Amino acid sequence: MSSLTSHQILVVDDEPSVRKTVALVLQSEGYDVATAENGFAALLQLRKALPKLIVSDLSMPQMSGFEFLSVVRRRFPQVLVVAMSGAYDNGDAVPGGVIADAFYAKGKTNPQMLLQTVAEVIRTSASRTNAHRKESAPVWIPHNGKDADGLPYIVLTCPECLRSFPLRVSEEVNPEVMDTPCIFCLTDVRYIIDFSLSVASPGKKDRAHCGQGMT
Repeated sequence: MSSLTSHQILVVDDEPSVRKTVALVLQSEGYDVATAENGFAALLQLRKALPKLIVSDLSMPQMSGFEFLSVVRRRFPQVLVVAMSGAYDNGDAVPGGVIADAFYAKGKTNPQMLLQTVAEVIRTSASRTNAHRKESAPVWIPHNGKDADGLPYIVLTCPECLRSFPLRVSEEVNPEVMDTPCIFCLTDVRYIIDFSLSVASPGKKDRAHCGQGMT
């Protein structure tokens, strides 16, 4: 077994079949793999022990992968991250707000590519973690929709207490770093709103259609 394959990896995905498949692929190379069904479950695991690397889906309920990975970078800059999704063909197509060391297009590339990506990220871990600590990582927030008064709003999750709260925004502006105090613990939450993407909850028909398109 090589020195690269003795590290622990946390796989985060809301689809049980994807979690199992990705875990088996990584275990086949000797990695010690744990899994979590969403961002909140993953953060609870991170409080107990930190893995060398996280492989996380970007489209998940409750806490999106974009938001989860931004929390990870802020609180655990030493942890490496590979983002994965079936919605994008390659890393260049992923919205700029995603905070990760590499990208894996699940369902569009073979498992060997995942192993190569993970190995390369771990091989260059020293320089990556140093860069992480120098970077400022605000919370990435997509546009959630409009409230009952017709005004756009977002939902922020505090990276300190992990509680979520809605925040009304008066107009659609170009993405820029902003800040607001958490209504629960008063921690200053830095965030970016991307109005070009919406994560408003889809209807039943839309959810069924999305489910058929995922790999």
